[in-house]
Amino acid sequence: MSLQDSLNSFFRILPEVTRPARKPSLSERLLWTGVILIIYFIMGQVPLYGIPRQTQGGIGALEFLRIVMASKRGTLIELGIGPIVTAGIVWELLVGSKLINLDLTTPEGRKTFAGLQKLTAFLFAAIEALAYIWGGVYGALTQQQQILVFIQLFIASTFIILMNDMLEKGWGIGSAVSLFIAAGVAQQIFWELFSPIGPLADGLYYGFFPSLVVALARGNSTLIMYAISRPAGYPDLVGFLGMIAMLLVLTYMESMKILIPVSSTRFGGVKTRIPLKFLYVSVMPVILVGALYANIAMFTQVLWPRVNPGNQNPWLNIIARYNYTEYGPVPLPGSLVYYISPPRSLASALHDPVHLVVYALLYIGLAVLFGVAWILTSGMDPETQAEQLVEAQLQIPGFRKSEKVIASMLRRYIWGLTILSSIIIGVIAVLSDLLRVMGGGTGILLLVGIIIQYYSILASERALEMYPSLARLIGE
Repeated sequence: MSLQDSLNSFFRILPEVTRPARKPSLSERLLWTGVILIIYFIMGQVPLYGIPRQTQGGIGALEFLRIVMASKRGTLIELGIGPIVTAGIVWELLVGSKLINLDLTTPEGRKTFAGLQKLTAFLFAAIEALAYIWGGVYGALTQQQQILVFIQLFIASTFIILMNDMLEKGWGIGSAVSLFIAAGVAQQIFWELFSPIGPLADGLYYGFFPSLVVALARGNSTLIMYAISRPAGYPDLVGFLGMIAMLLVLTYMESMKILIPVSSTRFGGVKTRIPLKFLYVSVMPVILVGALYANIAMFTQVLWPRVNPGNQNPWLNIIARYNYTEYGPVPLPGSLVYYISPPRSLASALHDPVHLVVYALLYIGLAVLFGVAWILTSGMDPETQAEQLVEAQLQIPGFRKSEKVIASMLRRYIWGLTILSSIIIGVIAVLSDLLRVMGGGTGILLLVGIIIQYYSILASERALEMYPSLARLIGE
């Protein structure tokens, strides 16, 4: 028995959701997707039992990374989709860099890859839960409390992994990763627009619209200026307009495509065109960069009070230095964690331009790296796309019906689009974070990409249900 067969046998003992015996209708899949989303929201409102109340809330200096993790502090979704995405990062880098030779063009290879990702996700769920507990995130806990919190976090992460498994195996639409991120960003935007909490230190409310109404009603020029640009970092007019601008720009760019002419040998040389999205990598590099940053921030925040108290170790200070405040740990200049956290305003960027430059270069560079890795592991590389075209009996007019020839033609476009789109989404994420866009720059980028992705999936599914002959034609 080969190693791959042994692994596949071992994967059978992992919790999993079986595929439906028949493909559910679109309405059934929408229903299951809605049920999963409701369960996620409910889990986000259930506090962890056994931890002090004061550790169930709060906003840390790196709280913005929770958007990418779709997590909520002190609740059952404390770890969010972190274990799933982190496992994806590990295996995409290992397989994409050829450190592990796994043929993803075969069903057996893809099955092994999925099994390894799931196994690693369970391992990371346990590791991250232990890191939170032993790192003192929930304060000093007794041994009984530690075991209780670990069980809650691990079981909740298992539910999230299985919900993702359920969606990806055809019970719902899309993936739990995309669904939970989009839901979390939409929830945050709604909160920033309409939250009635307050009045705060500047005399306004947390939400933008309640603050604007109060400022205009009082006719106070100082309050009106605060509503336009709030120095405390609360939602303001600049962030609101920035959000609208980013939504329009990203929606337009997501609609841009490069059309590759092909002809069908199956249907007598009928010509058509295959669209390649201008933002070819979509939002995956942003998710992966955000997940990497979130894991670095999480492990240093929870471990540093024990391994580097008082920032005494000069070598560990290179990785992270924190000033612990009532609002959470604040990264100090000169450490890696400081440079992977974005400048929170134009004023802070002007005060420390080196921070902005290093943050931007790191973010964009990693976006390109993860973009290339994602293309290699997701079957979107030129060679895999060429193989699929040949299997569908399509060819590029004027070229021989050969995988190598078609791959050479596609290579001119795909790798250029991969690098360019990775750079563009990296730049957009950096700029929108700098402008304090509502929902966060990374969050808005993810939200637009995921909504368009879901729109495309729904349009495709509706077309297949309306025209069954089309489904038979493409082998659905």
